[in-house]
Amino acid sequence: MSARPDLVACWLFRLDPAEQPEILLIRRAEGGSYAGLWQCVTGSLEADERIVDGARREVIEETGLGPSDLEAIFETEIVNWFHEATRDALMCEAVFAARVRAGAAIRLSDEHEEARWLAPEDARTLVVWPAYLRAIDFIEWLLANPDRAETFRLRTDA
Repeated sequence: MSARPDLVACWLFRLDPAEQPEILLIRRAEGGSYAGLWQCVTGSLEADERIVDGARREVIEETGLGPSDLEAIFETEIVNWFHEATRDALMCEAVFAARVRAGAAIRLSDEHEEARWLAPEDARTLVVWPAYLRAIDFIEWLLANPDRAETFRLRTDA
């Protein structure tokens, strides 16, 4: 069986000047859904787009980071299923990770009011869902296992 997700998510990370990982968290703006929630880039998948292209589009829309700002995009093997009470439905989210080049500037959309680059342990203190903790763990695994991480790296022409 194959299925298309309703949503895409992309966890953005980079290495700081000391080569330590940092995770980008963005906080949902007041007045919108999930106001004040710290999250990764996430949004709805459009009907006519490839799943990874939806993740790329959401990165551009929510952070202003374009293709030249991303060094690599990775599959994560994480697919989140959750109940969305406002829709009375089960939702599916495909999760990606992307390494951001040093010096890339974030330009938030109106959907978010703050962005922070955080060490993984600090990011864990701000996120609320266990699925977010799994994604942060996966990013640390990618960085700790560069040879294996290549298996998860998506080719830009894919």
